[in-house]
Amino acid sequence: MKKSHPFRRVMLASAATVSGIVLLLTLKPSSDPGSAQAAGALPQQTAPAQESAQGGASVKDGTFTGDTIQTQYGPVQVRVTVSGGKITKADALQAPKGGRSDQISGDAIPKLNKEAIASGTEGIDAISGASYTSAGYGKSLQSALDKAGAGPGATGGGGGAQAATVTGDAVDTQYGPVQVRVTVSGGKITKAEAVQQPKGGRSDQISGDAVPKLNKEAVAAGSANIDAISGASYTSAGYKKSLQSALDKVPAAEADKGKGAGTGAAAGAGSGAGAADPAAGSAAGSGAAGSGAAAGGATSDGGGTYTGAVVQTEYGPVQVRVTLTKGRITSASAVQAPKGGRSDQVSGDAIPKLNQEAVTVGDGDIDAVSGASYTSAGYKKSLQSALDQAGG
Repeated sequence: MKKSHPFRRVMLASAATVSGIVLLLTLKPSSDPGSAQAAGALPQQTAPAQESAQGGASVKDGTFTGDTIQTQYGPVQVRVTVSGGKITKADALQAPKGGRSDQISGDAIPKLNKEAIASGTEGIDAISGASYTSAGYGKSLQSALDKAGAGPGATGGGGGAQAATVTGDAVDTQYGPVQVRVTVSGGKITKAEAVQQPKGGRSDQISGDAVPKLNKEAVAAGSANIDAISGASYTSAGYKKSLQSALDKVPAAEADKGKGAGTGAAAGAGSGAGAADPAAGSAAGSGAAGSGAAAGGATSDGGGTYTGAVVQTEYGPVQVRVTLTKGRITSASAVQAPKGGRSDQVSGDAIPKLNQEAVTVGDGDIDAVSGASYTSAGYKKSLQSALDQAGG
């Protein structure tokens, strides 16, 4: 009785095959989620790295005390508390004291503390009437932030690129201090701002108009070789000096990446801004000195010829002589001006324009000549001193 059942065997084989396929299908999805989970875990692992690359972890939390800065009226020292990359508390451990300094510090320090917190790790503005204290506060604050990792050389982006933020020297002008802070990345100025600027009275309006333009010019030029803003020659000159001092502090490695920072900018400022200024000199002596070379002294019609004080500029002395008739300037000339090299060429262009403007305006309120900001500033001071002698 060897009877076989082929149909039954086929059914059993088919059932086994189907079961095997079903088993395989049920096992495969279980490995897929594992792969998906592993893939999903990667973003979670790289997220902190991305945050770090973006500079989120570059500023340390904690309390940091800045350097003691000596000012004309006494030392200033700032302590800050940083949390979440922002200043949450700021106070002055030291401030100028004694006499009127008590009143000034009592008014200025609370405002500076409040500004420091409001600005985060950006620059703060000087308090009107407390320029020296403000400058000292700003420097000490920056040194405290440097210790927190928010200052010069702090990492500003991924891929190993560094953005150096540096603050220039505070430059005193006739109308108040000017101080510039720049951020340099890849050898280029990516941001420029005035930490301090002249304030009070008409200076508010002039600074409000000129400083944003100077900031924009600094970024566009990539160096300190920028033009003075018309009607803001003193502020422009102070801005350029502070900007150059900031660029001089840029780390060498960063400066080497481009021609716009550090020594490259120094060369630009020296030949462009600086050398242009001096030029306002020697041709001045020859081009304009002729008509105004009359001897000084008053005349019967209430006029006269007056020679202003010698004003020392960064590129040489400037001295102006004017002739007045009935209280109006009828002739102006430069008795002295910076000389030598390219100065002769620039002077031939700048001084005649300054002379003409003095006669046209009739007083000392003249605009600077573009490319000759230092000489223009010296000319204006000497012109004013000449007018002061005439009672104008």
